[in-house]
Amino acid sequence: MTLQTTKRVISLLPSAAEIVALVACGNITVQLVGRSHEDDYPASVNNLPILTAPKTKFTTTADVDTQVSQFLAQGNSLYTLDTEKLKSLNPDIIVTQDLCHVCSVDLNMVQRVAKEMNPVPTIVTLNPMSLDDVIKSIDDVGSALGMINESNSVKSKLLSRIKYARDIALQSHMAGKKRSRVAFFEWPSPIYLGGHWTPQMIRWSNGMQVVNDCKDGETAEMGAPPSFRVPPQDVIDAHPEVLIICPCGLNLEATRKEYKETLLLSEWWPKIAENATKIALVDGNQMFNRPGPRLVDALEWLVGYINDIPEMIPRNFPWENLKS
Repeated sequence: MTLQTTKRVISLLPSAAEIVALVACGNITVQLVGRSHEDDYPASVNNLPILTAPKTKFTTTADVDTQVSQFLAQGNSLYTLDTEKLKSLNPDIIVTQDLCHVCSVDLNMVQRVAKEMNPVPTIVTLNPMSLDDVIKSIDDVGSALGMINESNSVKSKLLSRIKYARDIALQSHMAGKKRSRVAFFEWPSPIYLGGHWTPQMIRWSNGMQVVNDCKDGETAEMGAPPSFRVPPQDVIDAHPEVLIICPCGLNLEATRKEYKETLLLSEWWPKIAENATKIALVDGNQMFNRPGPRLVDALEWLVGYINDIPEMIPRNFPWENLKS
């Protein structure tokens, strides 16, 4: 009889912890042993050693943008990595990303540390640009864990939900519900509209992201460029009908505060909001910013919200309706 060896896994981005937990589903041959400072879901990861920390300090979204710009201009990473603690955990697998230098610890730093270890751990790098890529990343994690059957099962269930949500949105469109013009605020000051997988999800929900749309428009089988700074006048000129305030890394309480203290007090917000038929606040940190399984919940919310189908909105989805 062959004994199965436990794979020790470190997650350096929160979506990775979610994927590992979902694929492994309590299997004792997989053990998460360390996490990033942002890993907080599922709750079972909260007692794991924390290996990263941000160099920026959140005050306001405008101030954080200034801090980030200064760090990047100097060629500095935005995060620290506790290399000695990481080595002491003896990981077999480290899951990280090379998609966004603002979102997570730098891949090169992780690779340098891994090369100093014996044995050298496997590095799994997730770089999803679209929801399709997010689903594929489940394959990548399942392969690294040696749990292909389990990852296929997870993937199948998520794909089924995606198809159902898209079908509902298509039915709404065919019934005469026109495609809504959506401004998805991934950052309010300065304005960054949602990039990567977000415009695709909006397209699949019978909407269209203004300014930063999908690369392939109507078919929406690819993601969009990364989020970039947008002048307020560009958003005003695009006449969005649906406004979704969903700042990266902020929970619903912090989002509500930014809405009241930043957006409502700006001179340009009334011009953006005057033609909007819907305005919502969403916990972006949990639901939209992480390229993980709960993006399917976010897609279902979009379909329900944009098309006025409340039964499509997942129970306990963290959002607040300001105007409908």
